[in-house]
Amino acid sequence: MTKQFDVLVIGGGPGGYVAAIRAAQLGLTAACIEKETYADPKGEVRLGGTCLNVGCIPSKALLQSSELFDQAGHSFVMHGIALDNLKVDVGTMVRRKDNIVTQLTSGIKGLFKKNKVTLLGGHGRFVGREDDAWQVEVTGKDGVELVNAKNVIVATGSKPRHLDSVPVDNKTICDNVGALSFDGVPKRLGVIGAGVIGLELGSVWKRLGSEVTILEVLPDFLAAADPAVAKDAWKVFTQKQGLNIYLGVKITKVTTGKKGTSVEYEIGDETKTLECDKLIVSVGRVPCTDGLGVENVGVQIDERGRIAVDEHCQTNQPGIWAVGDVVRGPMLAHKGMEEGVMVAERIAGQAGHVNYDAIPWVMYTHPEIAWVGKTETQLKNEGVEFRVGLIPFLANGRALGQGDTTGFVKLLADAQTDRILGVHVIGNNASELIAEAVVAMEFGASAEDLARCCHAHPTLSEAMHEAALAIDKRALHF
Repeated sequence: MTKQFDVLVIGGGPGGYVAAIRAAQLGLTAACIEKETYADPKGEVRLGGTCLNVGCIPSKALLQSSELFDQAGHSFVMHGIALDNLKVDVGTMVRRKDNIVTQLTSGIKGLFKKNKVTLLGGHGRFVGREDDAWQVEVTGKDGVELVNAKNVIVATGSKPRHLDSVPVDNKTICDNVGALSFDGVPKRLGVIGAGVIGLELGSVWKRLGSEVTILEVLPDFLAAADPAVAKDAWKVFTQKQGLNIYLGVKITKVTTGKKGTSVEYEIGDETKTLECDKLIVSVGRVPCTDGLGVENVGVQIDERGRIAVDEHCQTNQPGIWAVGDVVRGPMLAHKGMEEGVMVAERIAGQAGHVNYDAIPWVMYTHPEIAWVGKTETQLKNEGVEFRVGLIPFLANGRALGQGDTTGFVKLLADAQTDRILGVHVIGNNASELIAEAVVAMEFGASAEDLARCCHAHPTLSEAMHEAALAIDKRALHF
């Protein structure tokens, strides 16, 4: 007998599993299809997608481990703490990372059970329509079954973009998957791509002792960030931390031998060669629509290979939706989660909505970088008049107490209305500090609103308060 559901989600990553849980909470019968891309030691399907298995979570675990190692070697001394013969066990570090992944992915299965979401192991593919339901074929290790659903949510995510001339084997030449499972610290590490993944993974292995060289095709560093943040980050990463970053690079040839990998590249009029023991390729991600069968049901694909959707993630076919990395917008786990909730609520007849102007961006380097809203460059290009409030952490008592005053908080507000248009943070705990700015922008706050909020002392959040005060040139501590 064919299984019937109100909502069927294809993909068990952040957008998918959240959509299934929210649909079930709203009283809908819900199921989620996840193929055996990531399997636990028992061979069972692991939920969480790229984010939990080989992306956000494991990379942050390694970043934390490497940062502690770096602090022990360079920062503890200012606190009067001396350590001798400091060393790192990469195997233990990777096992800790793996244990965290197992705990969280198992937790999602528990949430499915709690909310009565059915998990279907296998690969989902559209095959057609029957009466008022969409037909999806699920191919798993136990065979093939047909599932019908009134609503189908595609949440198949994305995969690493590879270069035709650079064969990834995840041993010597790695994408994000292989770069999270090194069995030791490479003496020389090459990275192609100075985006979020390249900088985060480069930072991990640099702290642990690698000589890291990053090659970026674009002429500008962190072009998506505010120019003040990019400028400050460049100084910290290259001068203070010693990352070798080259911009405007053209990769011409990559060869691998017994002694490692050689990367030939052009920069300006020069031709150079990078010799490395490991090479990480991090040149972006592409949506996963392979084998999805969208052509069988007439779902439209846009010019970039993404599923075309409207502002509420509805495709051109009624009852078929898509969320997360497989649709337009930033490839961020939390964006996909919000879209998953929105779609589930709209299916249930509620007014789900996502404010795409208030989606935070975070880079978990050291210092962390986070922002929400418009950059100064964007506002100038749009002809918007604005005022700037910028407060360095050098003036913050908590930052001084923590021993790291790197960075600043920069707030941009409309010159006429004082409404907050963008907030940019570089420094310790930027990922947490940006949440206040997101809430403020979601509620349409002005800089004055934020300036009138009492902030605990001493905290890093006081820099946000001072930046709001600085919009009106009345900062009290800088």
